[in-house]
Amino acid sequence: MTPQELAEASACAMWNDDSASQQLGMTLDHIAPGRATLSMTITAAMSNGHGNCHGGYLFTLADSAFAFACNSYNTMTVAQHCSITYLIPGRIGDRMTATATEVSRRGRSGLYDIRVTNQHGDTVAEFRGHSRTVKGTHLPVHD
Repeated sequence: MTPQELAEASACAMWNDDSASQQLGMTLDHIAPGRATLSMTITAAMSNGHGNCHGGYLFTLADSAFAFACNSYNTMTVAQHCSITYLIPGRIGDRMTATATEVSRRGRSGLYDIRVTNQHGDTVAEFRGHSRTVKGTHLPVHD
């Protein structure tokens, strides 16, 4: 399998079991080794007391993009640490896109930057995720 084919197959295997991303209406728009793009539309059910998108939903979208990017090598990988900075509010009806890019991957650790933008291309949030590989693969490994 090429690295791209491996990334696509790993993402497919993960997506099939990812109820959270699916139930929130996310779509997996792009996958490549160390990269992923997911998007979702903000609904009224995702609003906070200020009438904006609740930050937890933006975090979840960014975290899902992070997960697909760091799991694109057919190794089970989990979040070790994540942080997010909210720059502008998300609004009901906005189409949010989270684009994850690998910054570094050494040994069992990885570092990923995820930018969340709205349909106008405005940066809504910046997320940084630190990953850690654990035992297991998404696809069978044949020696």
